[in-house]
Amino acid sequence: MAILTDYNEDQENNNSSSPSDLSLNADLAPSNPMVEEEKEAAKKLEEEKKNKKLTPNKANGLDMEDHSWGQSLQEVTINIPVPQGTKSRDVLCEIKMKSLKVGLKGQNPIIEGELFESVKPNDSYWVIEDQKVISVLLTKCDKTTWWKSLVKGGPEIDTQKAEPETSKLSDLDGETRSAVEKMMFDQRQKQMGLPTSQEIENQEMMKKFMAQNPNFDFSNAKMM
Repeated sequence: MAILTDYNEDQENNNSSSPSDLSLNADLAPSNPMVEEEKEAAKKLEEEKKNKKLTPNKANGLDMEDHSWGQSLQEVTINIPVPQGTKSRDVLCEIKMKSLKVGLKGQNPIIEGELFESVKPNDSYWVIEDQKVISVLLTKCDKTTWWKSLVKGGPEIDTQKAEPETSKLSDLDGETRSAVEKMMFDQRQKQMGLPTSQEIENQEMMKKFMAQNPNFDFSNAKMM
């Protein structure tokens, strides 16, 4: 009987596996290449969506679910639909140099966050139009830059597709107009694969230096 009992115990030990053995077997099990590829593809697609630049609307901004914004090189405009009959006293609007908060009192803000670039609060304002739209105007500090988004972390536009109103270039002061024209020229040059104004300037400086120093060894010099 002792021999039979020992035999049965040996059989039970052979047929059972410890949790560590099961874990080891799971680790050794080959992964499914197709599943891994699908996970990697899904992750890559999500990253592309996250980093994708959006085509700007006609106002060089974006049309969002609860508001829209646009911009020129001088200012940013925001339109926020609100219930008909909304009065100025119902609105909460805080315009600071680097942040914006807009909404209706007693409710969650419609827009709240750090602005993409700094603005001039004293030259910015908001109004209620027809008691159904909050209209905000922000005056930019830097009048030579397109904003990629209204607030940092928000959906970004492709600023290469922003279109300045050339008919209004004459209204700009000399310095701003020069900067805008330079930016437009560089944008066209990049699209055609040609050197920018800075690269052209560097090339001219190198040519001038070479002409003034004909005996200098330029064999290792790179033309930018």
